[in-house]
Amino acid sequence: MNRSPLDHGRLRSRLAAGEATLGTFVGTASPVTAEVCAAAGADWLLLDLEHGAGGEEQARTTVPIAAAYGVPTVVRVESAARIRIGRVLDLGAAGIMLPRLDTAAEVREALRHLRYPPAGDRGVATYNRACRFGLDAGALDRAGELLGVVQIESAAALSEVEEIAALDGVDVLFVGPRDLSHDLGVPGEFDAPVYRDALERVRKAAAAHGKACGLLVPDGAAAAAKRTEGWTFIAIGSDATLLAAALSAALDQARPQPQDSQDNSQETRS
Repeated sequence: MNRSPLDHGRLRSRLAAGEATLGTFVGTASPVTAEVCAAAGADWLLLDLEHGAGGEEQARTTVPIAAAYGVPTVVRVESAARIRIGRVLDLGAAGIMLPRLDTAAEVREALRHLRYPPAGDRGVATYNRACRFGLDAGALDRAGELLGVVQIESAAALSEVEEIAALDGVDVLFVGPRDLSHDLGVPGEFDAPVYRDALERVRKAAAAHGKACGLLVPDGAAAAAKRTEGWTFIAIGSDATLLAAALSAALDQARPQPQDSQDNSQETRS
């Protein structure tokens, strides 16, 4: 196979085989930060165009930079519009994460945008990275290599999660903890029974249909716990949150604590 920044379906194959993978969200619109995340050993990057600071142009730089470390880039699109999905696929995304879809019918329609006619309605062109700039027209026959990640982040989507999991083209069910807990009426209460029951329903739906399940967690300890439960597409924070947490912890460690200040004051007076 010719050298290429494309994933050629490897991430999809790993997940289909039941392998656990770990990644992180990239939202700072910084190619260097994306490179740092890839260099650190992530299995994949999730370029976030829904809540991130950048737009579709970020895929142009993130995909080859991450690929230089053997790391594929999945893109969370800002919407399920055909043109939004097609643009980042042409830029070489290894897969698409679809946010804010509430029904199996909506998911089925969005998945058509990942496939060329007659299976779907993705626009056909070969002068892009996905087709190695015209050098690999055979890529048009390999759209099935793309990873389809569908978010379950509302009570409505949860009510149809079994139907969504059964759809061809859905490879991963991904829980957005904040969105789902808010919609279930327990915002941020991740130990609430209704939220924990929802997670279990998503996990079981994925397992029943041979699909992977994933979610966002804050740190490595939480990721390890979810791996033991059978989750296999786990995002550990984001470039911004990991940097903020690391620097905050370092500053707290470096600055005098209240007790230290009190002790120093007493020593000065004595």
